[in-house]
Order: sequence, then structure tokens, then C-alpha cells
Amino acid sequence: MMFPGGCLWTLLTLSISIMGSPVEVRNSHITLAMTTRVHFSNDTNPVQRDDAQRITIPLENVHTVSWVPIGVGSPPTFYRLVVNTGSAITWIDAVADTVSRPTGTATNTELQMEIIYFDTYFAGILLTDTLCIATPNARYTIDEMPIGVTTPLTWGMPYDGMLGIGPQILSRGTILTDPDRTFPTVTERLFTQGSISLPLVGLFFKPSTRDILDDDHGTLVFGDGGPGDIIRYTYLSRRPSVLSYWGINQAITYDDEQILRRTAGIVDSGTTFIWIASDAYDRYQTATGANLDPNNGMLYITLEQYHALQPLEFHIGGQIYNLCPNAQIWPRWLNDRIGGAPNGIYLVIRSLSRATGTSGIDFRLGYVFLQRFYCVYDGRNLRIGFATTPYTDADTN
Repeated sequence: MMFPGGCLWTLLTLSISIMGSPVEVRNSHITLAMTTRVHFSNDTNPVQRDDAQRITIPLENVHTVSWVPIGVGSPPTFYRLVVNTGSAITWIDAVADTVSRPTGTATNTELQMEIIYFDTYFAGILLTDTLCIATPNARYTIDEMPIGVTTPLTWGMPYDGMLGIGPQILSRGTILTDPDRTFPTVTERLFTQGSISLPLVGLFFKPSTRDILDDDHGTLVFGDGGPGDIIRYTYLSRRPSVLSYWGINQAITYDDEQILRRTAGIVDSGTTFIWIASDAYDRYQTATGANLDPNNGMLYITLEQYHALQPLEFHIGGQIYNLCPNAQIWPRWLNDRIGGAPNGIYLVIRSLSRATGTSGIDFRLGYVFLQRFYCVYDGRNLRIGFATTPYTDADTN
């Protein structure tokens, strides 16, 4: 599904298989309104732009994955692209009704490509085309942006592709005939052409609620440390296994007891939950008294145990970020989405099924973590920043 606009790609035959210190930044930036698996109630709603270059489109929220509208081609067709920190490549599903007529700005490089994202594999063709951020009339365009194109997605996801905002090194290995080749990211291209003053990218997602009818579902920010609170930075982890990602070192404690020793992992907007090494998961389960639901593989607790739940403490860069009790549970009114009992209280901490130190990535801070903390990636200075938001301690779940 897509926004109205020009038609896009020539039909391609492709394969797909699923398998510190506090710093305030106040420079020019681009802020995009984000939403959570939405559909349009009115495709003709006007785009609104404020003095801070914030672009907002009224959307309806149905609370699953988060995406941002990105245009491709000239004139642009707008697609729903999931924001993915675990990839540097932007790719689009070549939906059947849009591939019959190419845009005048598209170039088929004829380079076979593959994108491997943990347990997911995509194969296709690399094209270059004009990429447009937010609206057909936006002034933020990138010419000759590398974009992957796949055949129509077949597993029922409510989006059209992914916007890769991970480090450029993640694009290495994408081109089968030239595996050492890398491609500039959207952030880097915006910076080099002067659209933004700093090569930074940050994001956070607003927690889902039953009555979330407004258009403030989270933000994706290019070129600024982000709005609001002071951002505290920590250096990227030097562990080789996470160097290519938004990788950090951290420890986790619960009720003054160590859950996870200081180790390396990643911030990963492409996964829903918070995943930790199996030994840390076992300690967390013991500390909370949770039981495992065999139907969905998630931990659950009683109402009495919920009231006794303590903050889960993430020790990052000399700071402690508290995941409050409410942030540790899945939104109860969305239990049907995870195959849970209607009145169950499910925890959002999941096991990586590998012990600490055995895989190189001992945690993945996913969507539910980014619903409570703003995160910004500063690749030039090899650091990642975190800040609280108005929703850090919100009682929404």
C-alpha cells in the first residue's frame, strides 16, 4: 500500500525468502512524524510544517510496527518504510500495480544484491532514484540514492519496505559481485548536500494507548541531537561483533542485583522486544517470579507480582536508565497480537537463547525500549546518546 503519486519501477524478477557527558544540540534539523502501523483516514489531509521544520501528517494508529513515509522517484510515490537501525540499505517492495511504468529518474544498476538482517534474507536488484523525505513537495530530496527493490512481499506485513539508518558499514556485502562496496546512508547524503548541519540521526516511539488519535506517534530526526531533554552520550562499543551496528556496552540490574554483567549489544529498532542473554533472562525471571507461557514463549506475572515489580536498570555510559514497571509489560489491550490471554500481564524481556559471551551480541534494545528513551547515533564521533522523554515513566500499558 502506498500514497498517491507517480508509478515506479519496471518489473523485476527477484527472489525473497524469510528466514559521558551531557550535550545539548541546537542545529538545523529535519523532523519526521512517525506512526505505528497505520492506515489513512483521509489521503487528502494537508501536510503541516512548523518553524522547526517538523513535518506532520494526520494518521490513524493501529499499534504494531512503526514507519515513516518516504518518496521515491520524480514525481515521487510515497511508501511506508519501517525505520531500521540494523540496516544501512533502503529497500522497497515492488508492488505489482506500480511496476509497469518506470520513473524518469530511476536507473537500474543491474547489480544483484542481498540484504541479511539477522534471521531475514532479501534478494533483489539495486537501483538508484530520487529519494524524497516526508512529502511530494518537500525540499529535502536526494538524487541517485541507492535503493533495493524486491518482489512483492508475501508474508502479510503492513508496510512497503525499510529505511536503513544504520552505519554505512552495514551495506558492505550487499552487492554479490562487489562485496566490499558500501553506500552512503540517507543521513550522510543529507549532510554532504547541506540539508542538515550535523550527520546525526535519532528516534523514539511514543507508547501505544487505546486513545492515541493524535499525530504524535514518535519522531525520526536527521541533523540534530533531538528536541527537548539533554542527551548523554556514550562511546560505541569496540567489540567487533557490534561495531557495524548501533552498538554499546551496558550492564543491567534489578532490585540491586546484577542481571547482566557489562557486555556488548545493540540498539535495534527493527525488533519489538528487549532481548537479553539466556543466563541474564533466567536471573530476571527468578527475580520477578515470572512464569513462561508455552503458547507464546513470553514471561507473564500476576497482578500482585506486577505491583511488586521494580525498575529494570540499564547502566550505559556512566548513567542509569530506569525501565519503569509499566514499561516492562506488554500493553494488555494488545495481548491478542502476541497470542496472549486476554487479561494476562506479559513481560517484554525475551531470551536470546544464548549465554552471555557466546554470540557477540548479548542484548538487543528494541521498540519497547525506544518507546521510553530517545536515542541518537553520531557516527562521526563514534558515540550514541540517550535522553528521557515525556513518556519515560508513563503508565500506558
